[in-house]
Amino acid sequence: MAFVAAKNSAFKLDNAAGTLVDISTYIDSIGGIANTTDMLETTTFGAASKTFAGGLRNGDTISLSGKWDSVLNTQISALLGLAASSTFEYSPAGTTAGLVKISGECFVASYEVSSSVADLVTFAVSLQITGAVTFGTN
Repeated sequence: MAFVAAKNSAFKLDNAAGTLVDISTYIDSIGGIANTTDMLETTTFGAASKTFAGGLRNGDTISLSGKWDSVLNTQISALLGLAASSTFEYSPAGTTAGLVKISGECFVASYEVSSSVADLVTFAVSLQITGAVTFGTN
């Protein structure tokens, strides 16, 4: 089994013009990229155990956090409230050809900027995935 150092992870997100931009240099945590399937209960009277059928797939949300910057602020804040979705690409092992890439469409659901007197300004973004998530390669 080959383990991968997270320091090589990369994350790209559209800007308001629809151009994919690598924002990895601002991010120190990426989480929540789950691809779940709604489980529909099909159990009927007389059954001793529950039964299920697969329903709709759900990409859930992606959480990003890191060091705030005015350039990133311009990009993220411009995506808030847009009617059109934005493309994302997440490469957990890096962007070298042949490595895993997870991609899809999303909306900026929330954007938070935080300050602490003894620390750097930070940000947190929640992206709501819409539609299918694709697992492929770079």
